Amino acid sequence: MSSIFHRLKKKLYFVVASYFRFWANISLRRWKPKIIAVTGSVGKTTMLHLLELQLGDKAHYSHFANSAFGISFDIVGTRGITGSKKRWLKLLILVPWRALTFRHTEPYYVVEIDGERPHEAEFLATWLKPAVTVWVSSGRSHAIFFDTLVKQGKFPTVEEAIAHEFAQLAHNSKELVIIDGENPLMEKETTGITAQVARVKRDDLREYQVFPDHSRFVMQTGTFAFAYPLPEETYVQLAMLERLCQHLNLPVRHDMTEFTMPPGRSSYLPGRNGTNLIDSSYNAHLISMKSMLRMIQAMQAEHKWLVIGDMTDQGEGEADQHTKLGEVMATVEAERYVLVGRRTARYTKAALEAAGRGEKTISFIKTTDAKHYLETTLTGQETVLFKGSQYLEWIVEKLLENPDDIVKLPRQEEAAKRRRASWGLN
Repeated sequence: MSSIFHRLKKKLYFVVASYFRFWANISLRRWKPKIIAVTGSVGKTTMLHLLELQLGDKAHYSHFANSAFGISFDIVGTRGITGSKKRWLKLLILVPWRALTFRHTEPYYVVEIDGERPHEAEFLATWLKPAVTVWVSSGRSHAIFFDTLVKQGKFPTVEEAIAHEFAQLAHNSKELVIIDGENPLMEKETTGITAQVARVKRDDLREYQVFPDHSRFVMQTGTFAFAYPLPEETYVQLAMLERLCQHLNLPVRHDMTEFTMPPGRSSYLPGRNGTNLIDSSYNAHLISMKSMLRMIQAMQAEHKWLVIGDMTDQGEGEADQHTKLGEVMATVEAERYVLVGRRTARYTKAALEAAGRGEKTISFIKTTDAKHYLETTLTGQETVLFKGSQYLEWIVEKLLENPDDIVKLPRQEEAAKRRRASWGLN
């Protein structure tokens, strides 16, 4: 019965989304903002927060809304399903009412757009037709949803299928598309589009330094200093910020003292006995794993530990992606490589052992066992990176020096707490 419901829900997804889009478009037409779309496999939310610091109250930002449903709800000034599923019935009536009585007033709409399922970015692109698209990255995210397209022969690889989906925003943009000029798939997908294409490249970064609790980037227009340990690849978002400000004829704000990272994205948290905790447990794909692992390798710190969980939604590439993860982990000079989950146990551990890191590697299937190991083994002064699934934020919570810092962790809503509790994580 559950599988039948799942298939029906999948088929009706865009049918129901079209209903909400119809009504939200009434509000959008009255609003008439300049739309800046932010998309990509990873780094979208960080980019959104950078733009918020730059544009301030000149724009409305689609916080907590990046899907076909969420963006429609955001445009009419309401939230989606945050509690009971009975809210769907209320939204069927509420959204038309809000569409007729509400509109935002800011001149810009900065909207984060995901492409986690085929045709979702296309569905939004052909509707919103953004003035500017900031395409932050393209890689193997939510790959399980694109395996079918490869099997059908529509694309040679999952990576190409995903890039093509994101590119629908580029093809529907009116003025400017900003891309990573060193990503060949992004280059290929933006060839011949109507909008101007601006490319950022590695040369835009002049200097990079990272510590457990801060980082510094010297860019073309000046120096950005953050109270977060950000990966070197953040230069892509910063260079894109520079290009966008140039296009909008706005000065670049370099003061990042008010910048706040979304929970679970490279956050520094003090741990017990002087331990430095770096929480990047919100999500994990190989592209983001590589970025964070390169960061901790470059970090000016001693006694580095890695706590790495499974990467989910990898589809038929699961074995390959987790093997490559182990190969990348092996390039980091760490004192311990702690793996959490059945995928890392099966594939990543073997890769670490083959690279000569076996004596420093320990693997756990259960999150509770990994938590117990860390609580009883960490001596203080270590710098510990947490990245991956398996509810690693729950382990970070148990290691915090200040329990009040739990508000800085991801997945603190009641629904997430109930899911963790079902795993025995209380």
